[in-house]
Amino acid sequence: MDQHEDPRESVPFSSFAPPPGEARTDRPNAARMYDYYLGGSTNFAVDREAAEAGSAAMPHAREYARANRAFLGRAVAYLSARGIDQFLDLGSGIPTVGNVHEVAQSLDPTARVAYVDHEPVAVAHAQRLLAEYSDVTITLADVRDPQAVLTAPGVAGLLDFARPVGVLAVAVLPFVPEQRAAREMIAAYREACVAGSHLVLSHISAISATERQVADAEEVMARTPTPVRWRPPHEITELMGATSWWNPDSYRCRTGIRRARSPVRRSRSRTPTARWAG
Repeated sequence: MDQHEDPRESVPFSSFAPPPGEARTDRPNAARMYDYYLGGSTNFAVDREAAEAGSAAMPHAREYARANRAFLGRAVAYLSARGIDQFLDLGSGIPTVGNVHEVAQSLDPTARVAYVDHEPVAVAHAQRLLAEYSDVTITLADVRDPQAVLTAPGVAGLLDFARPVGVLAVAVLPFVPEQRAAREMIAAYREACVAGSHLVLSHISAISATERQVADAEEVMARTPTPVRWRPPHEITELMGATSWWNPDSYRCRTGIRRARSPVRRSRSRTPTARWAG
């Protein structure tokens, strides 16, 4: 099993202090819950308790989190092999093994990566880990505000949007519950990119979950500052708007590796292409 299949946190939470007053420890946080599912240590008791409640509601929650992380690594490698050398990682979360820059730069040492997250703990941890990198940045911003993200020094000063970019929205859109807002958000990032760019996204869906499981899982996430929305596949597809597809069907993160290695027809469209996993 490679590092992307079983990601683990490599730096203990006790090795840094988040900005004073910016880390809420009295309420669970989605990024820290995700870190816990991945086997990391950048989380608090309240996050672990909520994550366990999430596992009770959705028995495969930990498996889904790790499959999602593995999908991210495969997607970055896939795009890198096709010449993409700059990435915008939206909602990048807490750093762990198999980060985007690690995957991309292992294949192309000149690759550039701009991380964006609104969670102070995630950003503070990333700043510490990325301090020695000149071609990797982390920006504290809300990805639901594309204008703020795209004009931030850590993004605009690093990425060249006159060239193709890989925009990564992995496990982000569930946290934008209003359908129109999510669609407009994706459209704004798409319009900022030139032809040859790529959008990668993953999204929880009700394909393999019961209504009761979905309701219970949403109740757990409602305890956090960022409730989630489970979308059916047709609503996820709708978010893509004018984006063209390499392959117009979705696939599950757990089986995506087999699909990703199969030949893919290149789109002749002048719009960015997209790939998503449910």
